[in-house]
Amino acid sequence: MSSKDCGQHGHNMRRKRFRRCCAGLLIFNFILLVTILIVWAILQPSKPRFILQDVTVFNFNNSVPNVFSSSFQVTVSSRNPNDKIGIYYDRLNIYATYRNQQITFITLIPPVYQGHKDVNVWSPFIYGTEVPIAPYNSLALDQDKNAGSVFLLLKMDGRVRWKVGTFISGRYHFYVRCPAFIPLGPKNNGIEVGNNAIKYQLLQHCKVSV
Repeated sequence: MSSKDCGQHGHNMRRKRFRRCCAGLLIFNFILLVTILIVWAILQPSKPRFILQDVTVFNFNNSVPNVFSSSFQVTVSSRNPNDKIGIYYDRLNIYATYRNQQITFITLIPPVYQGHKDVNVWSPFIYGTEVPIAPYNSLALDQDKNAGSVFLLLKMDGRVRWKVGTFISGRYHFYVRCPAFIPLGPKNNGIEVGNNAIKYQLLQHCKVSV
């Protein structure tokens, strides 16, 4: 066998080993993926359940046309209904909207891990100072206030990861929508908490999308 034939033979052997390694790696990854999917299907993970418990209104002012200032404290609870799956809330933002327009700044909620069947309660402050709003929304807000009630939508956006045993999933976008019907009529509609702040008990279930 010539040196040229020996070199060609060695090259072919290296190619065969490389193909076997690639095939073995693909098979291993496929088996791992199937195993994770089977475990995921057996555990049947459920989305966390959010409830908007109350809203305390400190400021609600649209006396200047097309400008809105507000200050709220909201209490939101989250329950993990899963027996064997934990949830990492890596990022969670909360803000308020009126008729599809954001009317407060974004408030950040610190990252937290939620264990099996655990309940977390947050009471963040959300506010907006002289936030520009569309003229038609300014007019609608005046009309709603004169009618004695305002409908807001509290939004929570962020990213979560799921924990099953030692396995932790990648990050998923996470959206929570909490309707808040606030009766801005007589103070007896809520609980006066001092400094003209009124607390309204809502106990409103929120829509969760992952």
